[in-house]
Amino acid sequence: MKKPHRLGLSILMSALLASCGGTPSGENADEFKPSLDANTECAIKVIGDYSNFEALEAEFDKFNAYYPNVSLSYVKVDKYDDNLATVLNGYEKPNIFFSHPKMIGNEKFSSVVSHMEDLSDANLKLNLDCIRPSLINHDAAGKVFMVPVFSRTYGTLVNKDLFQKEGIGFPTKWADLLSVCESFVEKGYQSPMMGYTNYDKNGKPTNGLMNTVAYPLFVAELAKNPSALTLANQLDPQAGQYMRGALEAVKALFDEGCADLEECDKISDSYEKVLLRFFEGDVPMMLCNGDTVSGAKKREAKSESFTSHPFNYAFYPIPATAQGGYFIDSPSIEFSVNKDCDDLDMTNEFMKFLIRNTELNEMAAAKGLISPTKAQPFAPVYAPFADVPAERTISPEVIGVKDQLANQIRNASFLVGRGDLTIDEAIERYGSL
Repeated sequence: MKKPHRLGLSILMSALLASCGGTPSGENADEFKPSLDANTECAIKVIGDYSNFEALEAEFDKFNAYYPNVSLSYVKVDKYDDNLATVLNGYEKPNIFFSHPKMIGNEKFSSVVSHMEDLSDANLKLNLDCIRPSLINHDAAGKVFMVPVFSRTYGTLVNKDLFQKEGIGFPTKWADLLSVCESFVEKGYQSPMMGYTNYDKNGKPTNGLMNTVAYPLFVAELAKNPSALTLANQLDPQAGQYMRGALEAVKALFDEGCADLEECDKISDSYEKVLLRFFEGDVPMMLCNGDTVSGAKKREAKSESFTSHPFNYAFYPIPATAQGGYFIDSPSIEFSVNKDCDDLDMTNEFMKFLIRNTELNEMAAAKGLISPTKAQPFAPVYAPFADVPAERTISPEVIGVKDQLANQIRNASFLVGRGDLTIDEAIERYGSL
């Protein structure tokens, strides 16, 4: 573990914002009313896989305005998925921990799930109603073991100044996207669209930008057909046929010259190197997800090119169909409470403080991700997603997309995009990719 970083105590809480929905008693659901002794002394530890979490630490300071003797800290756990069960069963048990939908029903995380408190318990008085229902994962009994604090989506960072300079409008449909890429190529841009490639310890490419295009299309196709989704989750080879449209789109991007694979291979991770390459200023569109976008603001100062020649940019849906792009609304980070921790009452008090419109929106703004609240304010960089209609907004967790399904489309799109498999071969191998 790395030692936690803490911010200084804030002076006083500012006035809280408007409610995000009434409680059963008709009270202001966004108003925090302390229910424990203000002089309580205890320590609350949150663990996760972020290297730092200043946005959360700011919430610690605000909570200390109510409970000044409660020590709160955030600690990063290395190799988080592998070590989480050990940490939860250890001597210094954390109070709150990062969790993900993939943990539910996954034997690897059965010990982790056994520590999760049911956050839907009415006695906890958590205002889950202020969160978009599409982001809340319920088990078969209706229990909620994790609550989203951020959401994310898939799309492309767009250098708006390059589009303006070249007199090109951002495309809203698939045919327009191909035409726009052709126009950029004619103007001398080697790879109008770019993304990343991940490598294993032996230097072999293992993952890449292809999933950013393919995953939303595959999920959208399955959303139309519940029986197909069932087959896909069961890794039934018959479900492979529903990948065809997604894989054809990936292949077309390379075949039509929208993306240069060799150039993309030079970007060896999906976070900092993606952003620094984008900030060089000669990439019209950089494929990524919201987790990458969250680091953009901080990376601006790290780029000499951007510092010398700043430009306007935003995150757009990829217009991968004749109707436009999708807003794949998924949790980015979720919190679970360790029901076996010390000071459980104060831990739940902090969760009650945090799970409100005010705090979730402010924390998302500070972190650079999308808030999970019903009336989420889109930061300027995400503004294009506000225009995506409801019928093109899909929540994979709600329709029942499982992690093993996501792995299949990621691997299939990667192999097809690199030319290691044909589309038909990938379809036939669904379930074993």
